[in-house]
Amino acid sequence: MSYENLSGRTAVVTGAASGIGEALALRLAADGARVALLARRADRLQALVEKIRADGGEALAVAADVTDDASVAAARDLVHETFGAVDLVVNNAGVMLPNPVADGRLDEWQRMLDTNVTGVLRVIRAFGADLVAAAGAGRTADLVNVSSIGAHIPFPNYAVYGATKAAVTYLSQSLRTEFGPQDVRVTNIEPGLTETELKDHVDSTELSGQLDGMLEAIGALSPAEVADVVAYAASRPRHVNLRQIVVLPTRQA
Repeated sequence: MSYENLSGRTAVVTGAASGIGEALALRLAADGARVALLARRADRLQALVEKIRADGGEALAVAADVTDDASVAAARDLVHETFGAVDLVVNNAGVMLPNPVADGRLDEWQRMLDTNVTGVLRVIRAFGADLVAAAGAGRTADLVNVSSIGAHIPFPNYAVYGATKAAVTYLSQSLRTEFGPQDVRVTNIEPGLTETELKDHVDSTELSGQLDGMLEAIGALSPAEVADVVAYAASRPRHVNLRQIVVLPTRQA
């Protein structure tokens, strides 16, 4: 099902080269939005843009790294030059690097914090004024942050990842007190087990096996199913904010 009121919207999706981000790009474009795709892998982005255009949509590939201030600023400038201001921002870029805290993997901790937390803030800094201006002009404006059920449910060896996602969930909650009075909606999406490339980041054979076992026993959401939830939230009347959505496979407690 498509929702007509995404026509005329201009969206930014981070982490758009694969998984949920790729599915979001396809879905939002199919529902009528112009979509700027941000990720590090330029070749994957370009292939996705070509697919969207072949299906009659509008898309722009923007090679960008959310951990780099200058890269995000350059991405903002390119989006503005090509599409103008945006009114839908989806913070989807993220990394999941599980290991016991006792291993002291400072490199992994820093990467997760810089991508999952500070990266979200960089994107909000880049495009937040666009959202406020769109809402001020009477249009619908959405900030959507993709968190995780791991923000609430502890998993052994995922403490730092879960902490970064808890930060995103809290940030979303708090931002509603700043953006809500300006008519900008903030939606926090918390998926459970989802079939994405995140599992490929796991460098421990034991932990990778555990994750595969969970996926086999419980089943996983597809990226398109998570994208459907985002598209639904963004397509509601502008005074309706679906503020917090947890989406899980039915067998995941």
